[in-house]
Amino acid sequence: MSDTREFGIIVYGATGYTGRLVCEYLNKQYGVNGDVRWAMAGRSQSKLNEVRDEMGISEDVPQLVADASNPDSIDAMVRRAAVVLTTVGPYQLYGSDLVRACAEAGTDYVDLCGEPAWMHDMIAAHQDAAKASGARIVFSCGFDSIPFDLGVYFLQQAAKEKLGAVATRVKGRVRAMNGTFSGGTLASFKATMAAAAKDPKMIQVLMNPFALTADFSGPEQPSGLAPIYEEDLGSWSAPFVMATINTKNIHRSNFLLGHSYGDNFVYDEMLLTGPGEQGEAIAKAVAEDKSMASDPTQPGEGPTKEQRETGNYDVLFLGSNDSGGSVSVGVTGDKDPGYGSTSKMIAESAVCLLQNPGLASGGIWTPAAAMGSQLIERLKANAGLTFEVEES
Repeated sequence: MSDTREFGIIVYGATGYTGRLVCEYLNKQYGVNGDVRWAMAGRSQSKLNEVRDEMGISEDVPQLVADASNPDSIDAMVRRAAVVLTTVGPYQLYGSDLVRACAEAGTDYVDLCGEPAWMHDMIAAHQDAAKASGARIVFSCGFDSIPFDLGVYFLQQAAKEKLGAVATRVKGRVRAMNGTFSGGTLASFKATMAAAAKDPKMIQVLMNPFALTADFSGPEQPSGLAPIYEEDLGSWSAPFVMATINTKNIHRSNFLLGHSYGDNFVYDEMLLTGPGEQGEAIAKAVAEDKSMASDPTQPGEGPTKEQRETGNYDVLFLGSNDSGGSVSVGVTGDKDPGYGSTSKMIAESAVCLLQNPGLASGGIWTPAAAMGSQLIERLKANAGLTFEVEES
């Protein structure tokens, strides 16, 4: 299909803060007239021109006008692309027609979604259409949830090689995270909370770690909602704000991969805060922090280039099985998670789908289940991520 569509990738939301960074990355990494054949799309032609000039993007990069409030423009856009990369969120407010259009047209799709209730609804509404058309719909191709989803996938490959079996218990522990969440992430969080206040059924989806695995429910999972002291790590751990979405995606990956991690797989995700009284105090402060709900950052706003460049993150994954075997994996990123690294991850996800049409069949996927090792290699080669087995 990629050879028959006018464009390989259309970046929808190119005039937004993250969309600009995606376009800057594609322009630098893949140029204009290469195999990727990418284009910029947004609501305003004048803003597209401004972004092109501000970001130093070639005038040869095509531009398209499309608006989420005009479904006809969305339908027209997706028919011209092999892959649509969208940064236009909150997706529950602006993304439903785009998913529908891609699923119907057989157009691959990647986004930055961290909105599990909306994802649950999209899977129910469009999985069959995507299967029929061949569209590969892949949610959560940014900091939520690529480092975590692919980190567990990578750990399981290492466990099979080292232990001869998968790890049925995996801990994800954030060792460091320097940078800010995006205005889009905050807007998605607030939109989800507002929607949940009106619909009690949504609370059940948000609280269920198996909300994205159809009729399958695995064993009871750790809640991750309160500080704990972990003897094996010599550190206190605090609730991690992205765990709600990441855990659901990881269980969906296991589900889509035929329960290759085991149907008794247990996973949780927390933030390491250090040992002793100081570590305990930090863990309790994190658990009580409600600032995300009142953060004034708006979609389209973000940190300076220096702040993006000096950000980073480091996540530890600890895997074990009933036989007493263990394996540890580290995943790092070289830019701030919410913008610098996220823009590279979603761009490489789109290119990975474009250049590997046989990676997955039509349907609604996670990054690990759809792209697995192919995407890991791209991220290591191009996007500043590392995936390494550590001594355990």
